[in-house]
Amino acid sequence: MPRCWISIGSNQDRECCIRGAVTALRERFGALILSRVYESEAVGFQGRPFYNLVAGMDTDEPAGRVRAALRAIEDAFGRVRGPEKFAPRTLDLDLLTYGDRVDHEEGQELPRDEILTYAFVLGPLAEVAGREIHPGVGHSYRELWERFGPNEHPLAPVPFDFS
Repeated sequence: MPRCWISIGSNQDRECCIRGAVTALRERFGALILSRVYESEAVGFQGRPFYNLVAGMDTDEPAGRVRAALRAIEDAFGRVRGPEKFAPRTLDLDLLTYGDRVDHEEGQELPRDEILTYAFVLGPLAEVAGREIHPGVGHSYRELWERFGPNEHPLAPVPFDFS
């Protein structure tokens, strides 16, 4: 079964939405690997800070079905989709990787470009999957994080208990 990594973010009712997302993902997909939760400033718009983390899971479901499940979870938490890519949100769930697959399907790339662009994605991913190799660039997530300019978008760990 391929290992999938999912980014989870919220800047509205953050604690409730993050807890709810993790619960919903566990109910839908089973055991999860979780990074720490980090707080980061909104990127691309003026807004409240986000809570972000990365979750890993193993599944034999096709990537399209995983994406549909993530979208349904977002909807259940009141996600409003508008014309702006960068906007406040109750919950943002993105399929970052699907095993070592590299492709463009249903308007989505795998692995997601955000891995190489945003500290709030790469930092938590490097924490839990540091030795895994990014299938598109051939370097480990830890190596990519070490090269990244984390001071551009600093991350602050947040005490968070999922039990």
